[in-house]
Parts: sequence; structure tokens; C-alpha cells
Amino acid sequence: MKDLYCMLEREVLPAFGCTEPIALAFAAAKAVEVLGTFPTSLHADCSGNIIKNAKSVTIPNAEGRTGFYYSLILGAIVGDASKELEVLEGLTSADVARADDLFNSNFCTVSLAEGVANLYIQVRASTEEHEVIVTVQQKHTNITHIEKDGVVLLDIPMEQVLADELQMTFDDCYEFAEEADLNRLKELLSRQFSYNMAIAEEGMKNAYGSNIGKLIIEESASIADKARAYAAAGSDARMGGCSMPVMINCGSGNQGITLSVPILVYAEEYNVSEERRYRALALANVLALYIKHDIGRLSAYCGVVSAASATAAGIAYMLEESKDVVWETLSNALVGTSGVVCDGAKASCAMKIGMSLGNALLSYRQAKTNNSFKNGDGIVKGSIDETVHTVGRIARDGMRETDIVICGK
Repeated sequence: MKDLYCMLEREVLPAFGCTEPIALAFAAAKAVEVLGTFPTSLHADCSGNIIKNAKSVTIPNAEGRTGFYYSLILGAIVGDASKELEVLEGLTSADVARADDLFNSNFCTVSLAEGVANLYIQVRASTEEHEVIVTVQQKHTNITHIEKDGVVLLDIPMEQVLADELQMTFDDCYEFAEEADLNRLKELLSRQFSYNMAIAEEGMKNAYGSNIGKLIIEESASIADKARAYAAAGSDARMGGCSMPVMINCGSGNQGITLSVPILVYAEEYNVSEERRYRALALANVLALYIKHDIGRLSAYCGVVSAASATAAGIAYMLEESKDVVWETLSNALVGTSGVVCDGAKASCAMKIGMSLGNALLSYRQAKTNNSFKNGDGIVKGSIDETVHTVGRIARDGMRETDIVICGK
């Protein structure tokens, strides 16, 4: 139980902007911080998933700038990694103008790193006299290596990073939701509800991206469509460069929005008690992390599919369904939509959120009416844990070639 508390406190965090560009900015900021002066050149070797997810998304407070070059340059300009995923919060117009000059001077270069973790960034910040290397792996702010002028200041083996990851089962997640001390979690979960609904409302009020959230709700008043519309609108705003912070899960703002906003919409609609809505959100969060453990932090598998599946299970739990209905909801949702590809962070993420939540909420109705998929139906296995592990193998191993094709190699 104690480890799940710690895991949530590590994973449900505020982030300012899409997390892959912010991870690049964080790594660059840390490299400049260690260098102690502004570099004359900056180079990053990145995994395909980082390049893919940072290529098109708008950077908040960057006056419409996009992409991995600007993410790195702006991080270097900030030069203070202490804010971690909120590293670019204090950007000014002067910073952006300076970044434009550096962008046009070939100050920054980026290369694809092969044979590395799916989440991998290595930044080299150099002057004529000195060079600093900073490596981030596996998680967006997880620095595993720092080197200055050939002297290793920090080195954490990948084996140790992987060994620190928590193994769990569906029953562990369910027990946690039932028995967790909400006094410890309430502030965290309350922030997740309030931050993420705030950006969803912003996405509904103003024009961002392709306005998917508004389009979903335009011709429907159902609670399911309201839930998926508001979640999609949060992504519209986030991918469109909105400067509001989001509480993330699995290193992703879109997944954090997908997990929390629909639960809050349903809780308000059905006047659910405060305790029950917080327990449902706790369940959705840990289920999402449980599913992503096998999939990996970044992959060709669209993360909002797993998040939406966990959300629908959380809603089933919140509305007092049996444990069987909760796990069947999760299973139905995962097997119905797994295979949707992640082609980077950009406006169409909102459409994938809307689609995945629509399928997941249908999966809930399917479970509570005794229409769930059976063992042997495609990738459905005899237990929810086996099904989740199968989805993980499909995403991690089966879709590896998909990422190569998406990245254009």
C-alpha cells in the first residue's frame, strides 16, 4: 500500500506544456546549469519517440513556436532545471526573440539515437573550453548521467532505474482504491481535478487546435459525450499551446486529463460523494500506471487508449458497480481499441481522446449488461492481469516497427 502512495506522488505532478518538449527543455536547462555559462553550441541525441512527440506540438508561452529545436534552445536560455516539468513557465518575449536568433544561427542540432530506451535524451552543451553531457532516460526528468569535461558527476545504470519500478496487479489497484487513506491523497487528487477541468473549460471557451471538444458536444447532450468532449477540449488547449498547467499521469498531460476530467463530469452529474469520487480517481490513476508498466512510458501505442480504459473502470467503480464489472470494463476497453498509434503530440490527440473514451464508456455499458468479451476472443485472456500483459507485449514488442515507420526511417 505504501509504495502505491509513493508512486502516485511521483507520477501525478504538475506540468507546464506537453511533456516531451518540456523534457528536452529540462535536459538542456540542466546541462547549462552544470556548465555554469551559456554554451556556444547545443546538441541532443534523442530517441524516436522524443523526436516524434516534440516535433509538432506548440510550446506554451513561446508565442506559437513549436518543435524540438525551440524546446532545447528555450530550456538553455532558462538555464534552471529546478522547476522540472514547469521549467518554461517563466518565459518572456525577450527569451523568445533570443531563441529566434539562436534557431537561425544553427546553434542547436538534433540527431536520432538508436538502440536506446524509448524515452531517451542526451544533451551536450559546449563552449570552446568546456563540455557538459546530461542524459535523461525512462522518465521525463530522470537524469541518469552527468559528465563535465570528461569527469563523471552522476551515473545511474539502466538496470537500477528499471529495478526501481513497482510491479502490481489489478487486485493491488482495487485494494488501494478501497483502503487508501484519503487524508494523504486528497490534496493531490483535488489538484488533479481542478487543474485539468480548468484547462478543459478553457478549451471549450476558446479556439485551440481543431476544436474537437466543441465538435463532439455540438450535437449531443449525453453524459458520455459531455465527458469525452471536455477531456478532448483539455487536449485541444494543451496541444494548442495553452499556458495553463496540467496534472500529468504516466508522464503525460493528455493522459492526466483523460483520467480525471470524465470522472469529475460523471461525479457532478450523479452527485457522487467527495470520498467516492476521490477513490475512483485514485483507482483510475493506479490502473493507468499498471497498464503502462508493460507498454512503456513512450511507444507507438497511443497512451490515451490505456488512460481512457482506466477512466471507464474508475467511473464504473465510482458508480458502485461490482469488482467484476470494473475489471470487465477495463478488459473490454483495452481489447476494443488497442492498436491505435501514437504519431506524436499535436491537435489530433484530442480526437483520439474522444474516440478512446467513447469506446471505453461503451465498454462499461457492455460490462454492466453482461455482454463482455470472453476468454479467447482475440487478445482477451482468462484474467485481467493476463490481458493487460498481452496488451503490453503488443505495444512494446509488436508495434516496435510501427514507430520506425512513423518516424520516417
